[in-house]
Amino acid sequence: MSQTMSFFNGRITIHPDLCNGKPTIRGKRITVQSILEYLAAGDNREDILRQYPTLEPEDIDACLAFAAKLMDHQYTLHTTT
Repeated sequence: MSQTMSFFNGRITIHPDLCNGKPTIRGKRITVQSILEYLAAGDNREDILRQYPTLEPEDIDACLAFAAKLMDHQYTLHTTT
């Protein structure tokens, strides 16, 4: 049985059978990565909300908070030979 993980009051969900297990917004087929890429490309919130009418402004906030939380971890780089 697959388990769904939920973050930020259910705004960010991870289910192994949805979008290859990538974090999505409220179980929709909209990944956190997609929203972050739109923001990185210069799209503003209004553009994103217009393109995805089922999203709410709080969903975008949750994507940014989720990404910031991931950056709170310590990472170690390994070189390959």
